[in-house]
Amino acid sequence: MRFGNTIYLDHQATTPIDSRVLEEMTPHFGGAFGNPHSADHAVGWRAAKAVDEAAARVAALVGSDPDEIVFTSGATEANNLAILGLGRFAAGGRRRRVLVSAVEHKCVLAAARELGGRCGYSVETLPVDGEGFLDLTALEEAVDDDVLVVSVMAVNNEIGTIQNMEAVSRIVSGRGALLHCDAAQAPAAVGLDGLAGLADLISLSAHKMHGPQGVGGLCVRRDLRGRIEPLIHGGGQQSGLRSGTVPVALCAGFGAAADLVRSAEYGQRREAMRRLRDHFVERLGTLPWPTSLNGPTGDGRHPGNANLIFHGFSAQDILGRLQPGVAASTGAACASGIPEPSHVLRAIGLSDREAGSAIRFSLGPETVKANVDEAVEMIADCLSGMAEAGLAPLGETEAEPA
Repeated sequence: MRFGNTIYLDHQATTPIDSRVLEEMTPHFGGAFGNPHSADHAVGWRAAKAVDEAAARVAALVGSDPDEIVFTSGATEANNLAILGLGRFAAGGRRRRVLVSAVEHKCVLAAARELGGRCGYSVETLPVDGEGFLDLTALEEAVDDDVLVVSVMAVNNEIGTIQNMEAVSRIVSGRGALLHCDAAQAPAAVGLDGLAGLADLISLSAHKMHGPQGVGGLCVRRDLRGRIEPLIHGGGQQSGLRSGTVPVALCAGFGAAADLVRSAEYGQRREAMRRLRDHFVERLGTLPWPTSLNGPTGDGRHPGNANLIFHGFSAQDILGRLQPGVAASTGAACASGIPEPSHVLRAIGLSDREAGSAIRFSLGPETVKANVDEAVEMIADCLSGMAEAGLAPLGETEAEPA
């Protein structure tokens, strides 16, 4: 798809709001306004009903019950609430270890480190293989009766790896530990109907699934609600887990987006997106400059994700020269501006040089063949210009140690 002069290939950073989602949100910015926590009049009741309906739609996305949904400002807050909330409540207990995969989103890694520093938990990182899949043998060896929670993301935000959450759940639950799943990237990639039966806590984000920015949710297994210490204190809204007035319009949009990605139509669009992504990668592979695809192939990968190394080139230079023609990224948008190699790419064995040459392209259901073909031509022109300017490799260089 295009935004003005730009071909947008950064859907894993954020997705455009679907027109049907916006339509459901609009009334709540006008005549259907109301505080959903105003319990003494009809205006508040109507707003509360809209929030309840949104919770039911989000719950249906992962197969949970509506009262297990806690609305947050996004997946970062949801991830923090899950990890810090559990850990602070259980501080001083016998379960003193927290396990996180090496390719988790930075907010999960940061929350786990904060928990370790402030509450004395031992935070351990679980390895992944060269395609980003969690080492299940390492998980099985690490999980014991002193582990409080294991955090594993369903779909990776940089290389698109789709984890085997059924296998992860069997191992974790078998040892009595809790499983947290960051599923922010998952709705655009896979169906999630049974995820609540596998994970105890699930983080979601509306703007990764054609909903509005500024709202997300944490699905909390009902019997765990009393075991999470809130991060935000105040009026005790949402059963005391997250105080503050719930944004009705954003919640309504979140619910509409959840319905959208659950639909049979969206499943068909995923398959079309996968075919178009493969076409894009194949066309880039015909250029005279070598590329490598990071992450898995086939069904184990987000259908819109293509994380590619342009060997010997600087990813930042490529993206800068492509502006405003193509929107893509070097990694997670939340880490933009941080001058360090991607921890995800390092975890799968890439050197700093290789990681510095990697670009994440992420297609969406609105992307069409003409978009990717034009993007390939722009990339070819860009690489040609860089080569003529002496910014391309003259030969293979020795890889830095991973």
